[in-house]
Amino acid sequence: SFPSGLTHESHKKDVEQVYLRCSEGSIEWMYPTGALIVNLRPNTSPASFKHLTVCIKPFKDSAGANIYLEKTGELKLLVRDGDRSPRKVYCFGYDQGGLFVEATPQQDISRKITGFQYELMSKGMASDLHTVSAPCRPCSDTEVLLAVCTSDFVIRGSIQDVTNEEEEQESIIHVGVNKLYRQKSKVFQLTGESGNWRGQIKTLLECGVRPGDGDFLFTGRMHFGEARLGCAPRFKDFQRMYKEAKDKGLNPCEIGPD
Repeated sequence: SFPSGLTHESHKKDVEQVYLRCSEGSIEWMYPTGALIVNLRPNTSPASFKHLTVCIKPFKDSAGANIYLEKTGELKLLVRDGDRSPRKVYCFGYDQGGLFVEATPQQDISRKITGFQYELMSKGMASDLHTVSAPCRPCSDTEVLLAVCTSDFVIRGSIQDVTNEEEEQESIIHVGVNKLYRQKSKVFQLTGESGNWRGQIKTLLECGVRPGDGDFLFTGRMHFGEARLGCAPRFKDFQRMYKEAKDKGLNPCEIGPD
């Protein structure tokens, strides 16, 4: 959060520099006037910067400023003020420039708040999350085994229900967890007196996920605080591919498949 733009009323063309050291977080700018230059300076080696992708996700009601990608004085519009594309995420290479947030002229600035979440991640991870070619394509055996080793969460569970959000073009999978192998964030938690583990995983509406019988191995990544679905084979298929790979000494990491 930054000081209100109202405190800069007499300097409407002020440009403030902001330096962010965290790999993820959010920016909220109340009553925007002037402009902000947002410098992402993660605590990693500068040599690794070229391998980083930056993603931003505007708040649902963000308004009052345009967001540009800025490099050596050149501006490229990233998010137009008032763009209401639901849940849209904008990604670019770290070396493509920084963020320039410029307030738009307002009759009544007191009602405006500009804000967005941001994440820095490796380019490989970003391409996993934003696969354009075939986002609903089933994973190969090799991809499943690698996902088990590298995903933010790996669970054995069943689909309890699926909620479709037409406006956001997403499906929410309500998962009952039978075994928790790994989770980076506490998305899956014990609920109720019965002591069952439950959680929610999001995926694209176009993938057409439906409630069904049987157990699956759910893998995926955390993205802006939400669990996003990666590979999700039926559990019996995972057991088969894991055993075959283990017998050949080709499984990339150990995990108890039972």
